[in-house]
Amino acid sequence: MAKITKDEIKHLAELANLTLSDEEVDSLGGDLNDIVAYIEQLSELNTEGVEPTYMTVDLEDVWRDDEVIDYGLTRENLLALAPDQADDQIKVPKVL
Repeated sequence: MAKITKDEIKHLAELANLTLSDEEVDSLGGDLNDIVAYIEQLSELNTEGVEPTYMTVDLEDVWRDDEVIDYGLTRENLLALAPDQADDQIKVPKVL
């Protein structure tokens, strides 16, 4: 793959709304080119006969039954604690 140019880095920085100095562009260019070269090594691997791996660990979802615990409170007790209520509902300030 071709090296990442300064113009491409400046374009990416502009898309990301970043302001980079010329020194930062040079430094970032070197770093990005090293990263791309490292990743290109993966294309040299022989992956024939290797099935894709979607999950590397044997985890399963843990399910539990939903249990309603009322803690001895009733709807009326909780509504009585509200500073302002109407029609068995708590009134709150209007939010737009």
